[in-house]
Amino acid sequence: MKIGTLGAGTVAQAIARHAVAHGHQVVLSNSRSPASLAGLADELGPLAHAGTPEEAAAAELVVLAVGWPQIPDAVAGLPPFDGRIVIDATNQFTSPPPHTKIADLGELTGSEHVASLLPGARVVKAFNTLYGQYIAADPRHQAGRQVLFLAGDDADAKTTVKDLTAAFGFAPVDLGSLREGGRLMQLGGPLSGLHALKQDWAGPSPIPRSPPHPPSAQGSCS
Repeated sequence: MKIGTLGAGTVAQAIARHAVAHGHQVVLSNSRSPASLAGLADELGPLAHAGTPEEAAAAELVVLAVGWPQIPDAVAGLPPFDGRIVIDATNQFTSPPPHTKIADLGELTGSEHVASLLPGARVVKAFNTLYGQYIAADPRHQAGRQVLFLAGDDADAKTTVKDLTAAFGFAPVDLGSLREGGRLMQLGGPLSGLHALKQDWAGPSPIPRSPPHPPSAQGSCS
């Protein structure tokens, strides 16, 4: 698969590293120029190269990973997506911590708003509940795999993202639509910032044996 990134910060780089490690091509882009990403592309290896946002947006799957205030500029002028998948990894911080402010979108979730800016895209919300260092790390732990929540309105798009991220080693969990699942995942939702592991089946535990009963004096012969 060819994967494009709109944005090349911590989250986009983390996803890109997983992608190239599993044989996918990656096109990195940012708001500056492909030249500014040449060193990163070289570091990631021959499956990665730097491109324009238009080139990144033409990939089979696109990762949107920019700051909330930068989204309009990041997607402005892009051609229609014609059914291609966009992973929305953004959070609606209008002001980052420690002076946090969250965009008021009324009844819309953040990803519903993002979807309205991306004509023709099949948007899947994912990666936004995790800090970048936990996305970058090996998602397979001794106690289980890193849970990756996702939501979307297109079942086939969600299946593609689930299969891709499961191959990376994550344990994807489908929360439903952009409205219902997105509300759980976005800032202020109960799953925002939740780091959880899914225990993998390791076979049945041994059945504990009951301790032997003490000998009974009842019914003994004299």
